[in-house]
Amino acid sequence: MGVDNKVLKTYDEVSLHNNPKDCWVIINAKAYNVTNFLNDHPGGEEVLLAAAGKDASEEFEEAGHGSASRLMLDEFYVGEIDPSTKNNATLETTSSTNFLKKHNKIDYYQGKSSWQNNVKLLQFLVPIVILLFGSTLFKFLY
Repeated sequence: MGVDNKVLKTYDEVSLHNNPKDCWVIINAKAYNVTNFLNDHPGGEEVLLAAAGKDASEEFEEAGHGSASRLMLDEFYVGEIDPSTKNNATLETTSSTNFLKKHNKIDYYQGKSSWQNNVKLLQFLVPIVILLFGSTLFKFLY
Protein backbone atom coordinates (compact mmCIF):
# COMPACT_ATOMS: atom_id res chain seq x y z
CA MET A 1 0.00 0.00 0.00
CA GLY A 2 1.10 3.54 -0.67
CA VAL A 3 1.90 6.37 1.64
CA ASP A 4 -0.75 9.08 1.82
CA ASN A 5 0.17 11.89 -0.58
CA LYS A 6 3.86 11.61 0.15
CA VAL A 7 5.86 13.90 -2.11
CA LEU A 8 9.21 12.45 -2.97
CA LYS A 9 11.78 15.20 -2.91
CA THR A 10 13.90 13.95 -5.80
CA TYR A 11 14.10 11.41 -8.57
CA ASP A 12 17.25 10.25 -6.81
CA GLU A 13 15.16 8.72 -4.03
CA VAL A 14 13.38 6.50 -6.54
CA SER A 15 16.63 5.60 -8.28
CA LEU A 16 17.77 3.83 -5.09
CA HIS A 17 14.94 1.29 -5.46
CA ASN A 18 16.37 -0.57 -8.44
CA ASN A 19 16.62 -4.27 -7.66
CA PRO A 20 14.38 -7.35 -7.42
CA LYS A 21 13.96 -6.98 -3.66
CA ASP A 22 13.08 -3.28 -3.84
CA CYS A 23 11.71 -2.22 -7.22
CA TRP A 24 10.10 1.17 -7.80
CA VAL A 25 9.17 2.81 -11.10
CA ILE A 26 7.95 6.27 -12.02
CA ILE A 27 4.91 6.54 -14.27
CA ASN A 28 3.50 9.95 -15.10
CA ALA A 29 5.20 11.73 -12.19
CA LYS A 30 4.08 9.16 -9.62
CA ALA A 31 6.21 6.54 -7.91
CA TYR A 32 5.06 2.95 -7.59
CA ASN A 33 6.58 0.12 -5.57
CA VAL A 34 6.11 -2.85 -7.92
CA THR A 35 8.32 -5.27 -5.99
CA ASN A 36 5.42 -7.60 -5.14
CA PHE A 37 4.16 -7.50 -8.74
CA LEU A 38 7.38 -8.64 -10.42
CA ASN A 39 6.37 -12.30 -10.68
CA ASP A 40 2.84 -11.47 -11.84
CA HIS A 41 3.70 -8.94 -14.56
CA PRO A 42 2.37 -10.31 -17.89
CA GLY A 43 5.43 -9.06 -19.78
CA GLY A 44 7.79 -10.73 -17.33
CA GLU A 45 9.71 -9.37 -14.38
CA GLU A 46 12.58 -8.38 -16.67
CA VAL A 47 10.50 -5.54 -18.07
CA LEU A 48 9.94 -4.01 -14.65
CA LEU A 49 13.52 -4.61 -13.57
CA ALA A 50 14.78 -2.80 -16.68
CA ALA A 51 12.71 0.19 -15.56
CA ALA A 52 13.54 -0.12 -11.84
CA GLY A 53 14.40 3.20 -10.24
CA LYS A 54 13.64 5.08 -13.46
CA ASP A 55 10.92 6.96 -15.25
CA ALA A 56 9.00 4.35 -17.25
CA SER A 57 6.17 6.63 -18.39
CA GLU A 58 6.94 6.36 -22.08
CA GLU A 59 7.29 2.58 -22.01
CA PHE A 60 4.08 2.22 -19.98
CA GLU A 61 2.14 4.25 -22.54
CA GLU A 62 3.77 2.56 -25.55
CA ALA A 63 2.91 -0.88 -24.20
CA GLY A 64 -0.77 -0.04 -24.52
CA HIS A 65 -1.78 -0.63 -20.92
CA GLY A 66 -5.53 -0.50 -20.52
CA SER A 67 -7.78 0.80 -17.78
CA ALA A 68 -7.34 -2.35 -15.67
CA SER A 69 -3.58 -1.82 -15.56
CA ARG A 70 -4.03 1.82 -14.65
CA LEU A 71 -6.37 0.90 -11.80
CA MET A 72 -3.85 -1.63 -10.51
CA LEU A 73 -1.28 1.13 -10.16
CA ASP A 74 -3.22 2.54 -7.19
CA GLU A 75 -2.31 -0.58 -5.21
CA PHE A 76 1.42 0.14 -5.67
CA TYR A 77 1.34 3.94 -5.26
CA VAL A 78 4.12 5.41 -3.14
CA GLY A 79 3.89 9.13 -3.83
CA GLU A 80 4.17 12.08 -6.16
CA ILE A 81 7.41 13.05 -7.84
CA ASP A 82 8.65 16.61 -7.93
CA PRO A 83 9.34 17.08 -11.67
CA SER A 84 11.82 19.89 -11.02
CA THR A 85 14.26 17.36 -9.51
CA LYS A 86 14.64 15.33 -12.70
CA ASN A 87 18.30 14.75 -13.41
CA ASN A 88 19.19 13.38 -16.85
CA ALA A 89 22.36 11.71 -15.56
CA THR A 90 20.43 9.89 -12.84
CA LEU A 91 17.43 8.92 -14.92
CA GLU A 92 18.38 7.60 -18.28
CA THR A 93 15.60 6.39 -20.52
CA THR A 94 14.55 2.94 -19.46
CA SER A 95 15.44 0.12 -21.76
CA SER A 96 12.34 -2.02 -21.23
CA THR A 97 11.06 -1.43 -24.75
CA ASN A 98 14.45 -2.33 -26.19
CA PHE A 99 14.56 -5.38 -23.93
CA LEU A 100 11.16 -6.50 -25.18
CA LYS A 101 12.14 -6.05 -28.82
CA LYS A 102 15.43 -7.86 -28.30
CA HIS A 103 13.72 -10.83 -26.67
CA ASN A 104 10.73 -10.91 -29.05
CA LYS A 105 8.27 -10.19 -26.26
CA ILE A 106 7.11 -6.80 -27.52
CA ASP A 107 4.36 -8.23 -29.73
CA TYR A 108 2.99 -10.42 -26.94
CA TYR A 109 3.19 -7.65 -24.42
CA GLN A 110 1.42 -5.15 -26.64
CA GLY A 111 -1.19 -7.75 -27.53
CA LYS A 112 -0.20 -7.83 -31.20
CA SER A 113 1.43 -10.52 -33.25
CA SER A 114 3.51 -9.96 -36.33
CA TRP A 115 0.80 -11.36 -38.62
CA GLN A 116 -1.68 -8.85 -37.17
CA ASN A 117 0.74 -6.06 -38.03
CA ASN A 118 1.10 -7.50 -41.56
CA VAL A 119 -2.68 -7.60 -41.97
CA LYS A 120 -2.89 -3.93 -41.01
CA LEU A 121 -0.25 -3.12 -43.59
CA LEU A 122 -2.13 -5.06 -46.26
CA GLN A 123 -5.40 -3.32 -45.31
CA PHE A 124 -3.64 -0.07 -46.08
CA LEU A 125 -1.78 -1.11 -49.23
CA VAL A 126 -4.41 -3.18 -51.08
CA PRO A 127 -6.88 -0.30 -51.61
CA ILE A 128 -4.05 1.90 -52.89
CA VAL A 129 -2.96 -0.78 -55.36
CA ILE A 130 -6.57 -1.25 -56.49
CA LEU A 131 -6.99 2.48 -57.01
CA LEU A 132 -3.76 2.79 -58.97
CA PHE A 133 -4.13 -0.25 -61.18
CA GLY A 134 -7.91 -0.51 -61.21
CA SER A 135 -8.42 2.66 -63.23
CA THR A 136 -5.74 1.59 -65.72
CA LEU A 137 -7.30 -1.86 -66.05
CA PHE A 138 -10.75 -0.34 -66.47
CA LYS A 139 -9.54 1.88 -69.31
CA PHE A 140 -7.85 -1.09 -70.97
CA LEU A 141 -10.94 -3.35 -70.79
CA TYR A 142 -13.47 -0.75 -71.91
